[in-house]
Amino acid sequence: MTHKERALQYFSDKFHCSQAVLAAFAPELGITEEQALRLGACFGSGMRRGEVCGACTGALMVLGLLYGQCDKNDLDSRIRANNVNEAMMNGFAEKSGSYICNELLGCDVRTEEGIKYARENNLFTDFCPKMVANAVDVLEEILSNTGD
Repeated sequence: MTHKERALQYFSDKFHCSQAVLAAFAPELGITEEQALRLGACFGSGMRRGEVCGACTGALMVLGLLYGQCDKNDLDSRIRANNVNEAMMNGFAEKSGSYICNELLGCDVRTEEGIKYARENNLFTDFCPKMVANAVDVLEEILSNTGD
């Protein structure tokens, strides 16, 4: 099963978009499925505020685990992490139209009215899976360009 297929399966199993993307890559990251699902749990729907799309955030967590700075003296890893962050944010926005959840959905998920609109228009079931797929596509492109 591909990363995209795994991510879409997690999402169809009612996990948040952030959880779906991160968990799809868990085996390669040296973390368990449970750890990935727990870590990604608070980032869906743009951190429940309609901010950065959770699918994009899940991809950023993957990149952080692969390239994040963990040694205060390793400034090269900081630069590399900043570069892959920029590539993810820009690539996702280019492919999706934005990286802001509320802009993507066309409603404010912080409000009851926004959630109702998203549900009535099947955004969570029809639109959001496309964002999960887009996040995986952009992430895999970044990984192929960095040699990982």
